[in-house]
Amino acid sequence: MTTTELETAAGTRVFAISGSLRKASFNSALVRAAVELAPEDVTFDVYDELREIPSFDDDVRIAGLPASVERLGARIKAADALVIAMPEYNYSLPGVLKNAIDWASRIQPSPFAGKALGIMGASPGMYGTARSQYHLRQIAVFLDMHPINKPEVMVTRASDKFDAAGQLTDDATRKVVASFVVALRDWSLRIRSVKVGTG
Repeated sequence: MTTTELETAAGTRVFAISGSLRKASFNSALVRAAVELAPEDVTFDVYDELREIPSFDDDVRIAGLPASVERLGARIKAADALVIAMPEYNYSLPGVLKNAIDWASRIQPSPFAGKALGIMGASPGMYGTARSQYHLRQIAVFLDMHPINKPEVMVTRASDKFDAAGQLTDDATRKVVASFVVALRDWSLRIRSVKVGTG
């Protein structure tokens, strides 16, 4: 099966997570922008249960995975690619996001393994979550995910680029996000073609 045939047969299914719990989160708004700007052959499953993941406790894991973790793992497994959009806390990932990743990583076989990954971030500051994104790339190595390299989506001065309703209004950023989704789709298709022996 060629890459074109893969794309025609099923499209690309993307599981998207915002690493922020804040109702007016710029990163949740960034996920919505990615959904809006995606080509027709890309469908999104946007995660909204981050609050339901308990704090990681290996005694709990041994007793049995919480239902919320089982659901998270199933949705990751069903996707062709992941998008993670996140703020930056203390130069790194938000704790709630890292906690969810730690839980899902205990599922066997790993739902993360072999997945294409797109990383985004929006911040009121001037670094656009660069440092937290690099930390997530390190985690992706261990989890055997395959992040795209370009374009990078590091939205600086986010309050100037989203309106009061959470709509991404900055034209340059919209173009980057649209290109990002296309790049993730194409990278996912390449990975999938290798898996079926055409790479």
